[in-house]
Amino acid sequence: MDPLYVALSLYRRRHFDKCVDLCTLILEKQPLDQAAWCLKMRAMTQRVYVDDIDTEDINETDFLNENVVATAPRPGTSMRPATNSNTNNKGIGSRPRTSTGRPISGVSRPGTQSRPGSSVLDRLKTARPLTGHSARAIRLGTAAMFSQRDGPFIQISRLNISKYAKDKCLSKPLFEYMYYHEGDVRNAMELAVQATQASEFKDWWWKVQLAKCYVALNLLRDAEQQLRSALKQQQHFEIFLRLIRIYLRMDQPLSATEICRAALTVYPEDVSILTEMARLNEATGEMQASIKFYRSVVIEDAMNTEAIACIAVYHFYNYQPELALRYYRRVLAMGAHSAELYNNLGLCCLYAQQLDLVYVCFQRALDLATDPLIKADVWYNLSHLALGSGDIELALMCLNLCISCDPNHAAGYNNLGVLQHKLGRSNLAKAYLTTAMKHESDLQEAKTNLDLLTQT
Repeated sequence: MDPLYVALSLYRRRHFDKCVDLCTLILEKQPLDQAAWCLKMRAMTQRVYVDDIDTEDINETDFLNENVVATAPRPGTSMRPATNSNTNNKGIGSRPRTSTGRPISGVSRPGTQSRPGSSVLDRLKTARPLTGHSARAIRLGTAAMFSQRDGPFIQISRLNISKYAKDKCLSKPLFEYMYYHEGDVRNAMELAVQATQASEFKDWWWKVQLAKCYVALNLLRDAEQQLRSALKQQQHFEIFLRLIRIYLRMDQPLSATEICRAALTVYPEDVSILTEMARLNEATGEMQASIKFYRSVVIEDAMNTEAIACIAVYHFYNYQPELALRYYRRVLAMGAHSAELYNNLGLCCLYAQQLDLVYVCFQRALDLATDPLIKADVWYNLSHLALGSGDIELALMCLNLCISCDPNHAAGYNNLGVLQHKLGRSNLAKAYLTTAMKHESDLQEAKTNLDLLTQT
């Protein structure tokens, strides 16, 4: 059987390691075989390929401060004030939030946590169709295609980028290999620029790739221009999503919402677009609209854990723990296991008076928690459980464990101050409350308690 045919079969079945090994054997016999060279390049790229749209972190530090024209933006025009307080929604303002600023729902959303190896240069997306060939024809390449056994597969410094940019069969796989596998944004952007010029600016795909390079270099306005131009040529799903993510990084939720609505006219019931709309409304404090879109997501995709968890959070903070418990049990039944999920299950069981399951859920949350901040939240919740049972000493121990896991836990210091005051230790109570105010000056409870202690 033809070895290249076997390699193609392995590629389609996603056996990328075996495909790379077989292509290597083919190239050892015929080093200038462009078909095997291209296939090996695609297999090596797909071996490390993940979706790079939803994994881009959007943190407070990413917002462009040079575009700020007012210190207090109008309500609904920025996502930053929504992460601090929300007084327009009943029961929502006191929600605990993650380090990225969104309420803890029990399920981690893609792109909300930074993990090793999750940078833009290490992330990849789904496969593009392999370039088809009508016959088994060997085309000879150049010396840059030679790869040493103990060296790199492709010597990018020796590539004639202008030549490959004009080759429609090799330019796109080569770009993905340079951008994703090698992480060489500079040469990948050079290839994208020349390929865009070679296509007379008519190929929308190259404009999207050029925008990706601009985003990697934090040139968001240039990326926006490229995506806008690509959107005029092709209303593709990926273009809408990438444009939304750019506006989110620039802290322009109104522009992102406008793009979402335009995308919904093209893809009316698409789950990803509906999810983006729900996230946007949640970030700007429009919880009713957010839950409406999350419910639409669940109707289209009943296995969407993010939407189910966010609906559960909404019901819990609107004094409906029984409904929240139903949604969290649904997430648990789908196989999701995390410390946040068991922590929220424990709280729902506590407020729904299912006391036999509370300790079991919190114990499971502590077993699964690897982040000290999550452990601190679990111990803080356990202190409330101890207070409910009248055990002040146990509550003190839980709060001490809370601040040992997270020395900046302002709510823990505040509650320690209250308990110390009840035990008659006023000086120690003032010290704890003062520490709470240092870590979170906007904590109203600590400010009120400290004023009362000062007056007495």
